[in-house]
Amino acid sequence: MTNTQTYTKNPTTEKALELFFTFDTDTQLALLWYGYLDIKDQLDPAPPNSVEVMGKTVFDQVAALPKEEQLQAQRDMITGAGDIGRTYQALDIGARIEVWLLLGQGMEQGTIIQVPSDYELPDNTNEFVEAIKQVNFEERINFMRSAVMRMG
Repeated sequence: MTNTQTYTKNPTTEKALELFFTFDTDTQLALLWYGYLDIKDQLDPAPPNSVEVMGKTVFDQVAALPKEEQLQAQRDMITGAGDIGRTYQALDIGARIEVWLLLGQGMEQGTIIQVPSDYELPDNTNEFVEAIKQVNFEERINFMRSAVMRMG
């Protein structure tokens, strides 16, 4: 069952959300990574000042895996497959966001498998990227909330 709750009423952001879910899982992961890089310096307080315990638990499960399995765990979180995907599905919105923020930080620190440096987003993401560039920080956060709520 897919949760379709959204946190935004901005038509541009809603269109970006629709587009986001048309992309394959790996493209969604890359867009989440680039989205994290885009907003991380504006987060106040900077994550994880108050860590959601369950979000940290899921992050720790992913971080404990070999790098190759970390990627599959992230895919499973998006699709709801496997043990980590099912655990992720049971999280509330705060914990889900915490997981992705911690994963982004882990990628920066090298403890989580990173998007390859030569990775290029597919051409079909151009409309999505342009839509997200048009909205302010608050709407980008609302987009992230809506996206992570629907995953799994």
